Amino acid sequence: MKLLITGGAGFIGSNFIRYYLSKYKNCSITNLDKLTYAGNLDNLKDIEKDNRYNFVRGDICNLKLVEKLMKDVDVVVHFAAETHVDKSIMEAGEFVKTDIYGTFSMLNAAKKCDIKKFIHISTDEIYGSIEKGSFTEKSTLMPRNPYSASKAGADRLAYSFYTTYNLPVIITRSSNNFGYYHHPEKLIPLFTTNAIDNIPLPLYGDGSNKRDWMFVLDNCEAIDHVMQYGSIGEVYNIGAGNEKNNLEITKFILRELNKPESLVQYVKDRPGHDRRYALDIAKIRKLGWKPRYSFQSAMKLTVKWYVQNQEWWRKIKESRHFTDYYKTQYIKRNSRHQ
Repeated sequence: MKLLITGGAGFIGSNFIRYYLSKYKNCSITNLDKLTYAGNLDNLKDIEKDNRYNFVRGDICNLKLVEKLMKDVDVVVHFAAETHVDKSIMEAGEFVKTDIYGTFSMLNAAKKCDIKKFIHISTDEIYGSIEKGSFTEKSTLMPRNPYSASKAGADRLAYSFYTTYNLPVIITRSSNNFGYYHHPEKLIPLFTTNAIDNIPLPLYGDGSNKRDWMFVLDNCEAIDHVMQYGSIGEVYNIGAGNEKNNLEITKFILRELNKPESLVQYVKDRPGHDRRYALDIAKIRKLGWKPRYSFQSAMKLTVKWYVQNQEWWRKIKESRHFTDYYKTQYIKRNSRHQ
């Protein structure tokens, strides 16, 4: 099997590449990544010399390049996207360009190259917020910020290439992932690394925003399962049923690291912050997949990984991009201490 992975130097993409190479011996993977701030080749140092793996630095918006890379490829797994909600509020244009036009470029190339399967990686955030119950694959899409709106556009664009051109598209919509190699701009790695260094943990609002948290390796297995057994033209929600609010996550991290709750720093909430996401995953369970990891065990593994891999995340957090952004988003916000 020959795969083209986009965004493979990012969090979920790099974990998927490592997972796939370890599971399947007779395969080859080309990783196309632009290497923006969130793309990090250090995520793949352990497999960079594997002769089944090839890295290409490039932009998914470059149609000629993606057409060239798709020749003789069996399956495309399209992870590449701008993903950070806070950044989308500050600079929505890059999200529209990468997430929507970049996806169009990928789909157009796939149509020309007769790809056997195109797996489009979407997100539960395109459904918007829900007070009670869970979203099914047929729920109305109501994105509430520029990031989720751009992902919703890409999601529906992918589906349109299936209905219009018979492109063999399958779409996955996963809940919040956490785990190894997660960029420290996101909640769990940011709070874990801050706590290690006894730096305040900037918690939005009152910390009551809820998410279904899923270990990244469970998502990798689910995507692989959908590649093998999913039906063309279908959407599959992927979640783990680990519904936790941000304050619960924060306190878990502090307990695991034996740090005081006085490190929590409540900051002004971001505009349009969704209160709750929840997915109905009955459809993928009927396909034969279920998560392997409990929330407790996966969180313990994750926190331990950040303790043991400080060289990896310190390099990121000491970069100018991270320090400038962090100061803008958190340190300069009006805040109140616990």
